[in-house]
Amino acid sequence: MRGALGGPRVLLRRLREVMAEPVSAQERLDKIVVLIAANMVAEVCSVYVLRVDGTLELYATEGLKREAVHQTVMRTDEGLVGLVASQANPINLSDAQSHPAFSYRPETGEEIYHSFLGVPILRAGNMLGVLVVQNRAHRTYSEEEVEALQTTSMVLAEMIASGELSALAKPGAEPAVHPRRNFTGIPLSEGIALGHVVLHEPRVTIKNFIADDVQKELKRLDDAIAVLRTDLDTLLDRGEVSDGPESREVLEAYRMFAHDRG
Repeated sequence: MRGALGGPRVLLRRLREVMAEPVSAQERLDKIVVLIAANMVAEVCSVYVLRVDGTLELYATEGLKREAVHQTVMRTDEGLVGLVASQANPINLSDAQSHPAFSYRPETGEEIYHSFLGVPILRAGNMLGVLVVQNRAHRTYSEEEVEALQTTSMVLAEMIASGELSALAKPGAEPAVHPRRNFTGIPLSEGIALGHVVLHEPRVTIKNFIADDVQKELKRLDDAIAVLRTDLDTLLDRGEVSDGPESREVLEAYRMFAHDRG
C-alpha cells in the first residue's frame, strides 16, 4: 500500500531533507514519524530507543498520546516492542492484542489499534531500538511495506548512532550506542608500555544517507574497483612485494577478490 506521500523512494527523499534541516533532535524525530505514518497510511508510527540500562523508551510518536513520549519505558522481555528488540526480527500481526506477548500500556492509548508492524533498528548488528507502525483495522502488512520500514529504520539507526539523541536523555538513561564492555586480562609485566596504537576502525561520519544519483554512485564504485585491480596487478607484476611467499599470497588473494565477478 502506498500513502499520500508516495512510495519508499519518495519517503527516503523526504527523510533525507528532514535529516538536513537545522532543527532540534526532538523536532527531527517528530517530523520523521509523521512522514513514515503518512507514507505507509498508518495511524500510528512510534520510535523506541534502547537505553544503556537495557530498557526501551518511547522517543517519538504520531498517533499515540503525546504525553507518553519519554514516559513509556519497557523491558526488552516486555510487550511486542520488547519481543522485536529481543529477537532482532520484524513482527507483523493483524491482531496484536491477541498475541501472548501483548502488553497493555494505558498511558499510550494504543488499545484501539489492532494491526502491528515492528522492525528492529540495527546498526552493524547492534540493537539500537524499534520502529513501529499500527492501524485500527485488522490487516497484515505486505512484504513491500516490511522492507520499506526496515530500510527507513537504517536512517534512524544512523541518527541514534551519531549521538544526536543523547541530549534528550536523562543521566543514566542515554541511548545504548556504545555498550560498555569489560575485559579481564593478565599483565605480562608491570610498568608503563610505550608503543604505537593503530586504529583499525576509524569513525566515518555519514552526512548524506541517500544517494542523489544512483547511477553516478555505481559508476564511482566501478571506477574504484578498476583502480584497485590496476594497482594490485602493477604491484605484483613489478615484484614490489616484501620478501617471503606469505606477502605475495595475501596480495594474490586480494587480486582474486578484486577480479571476482560474483
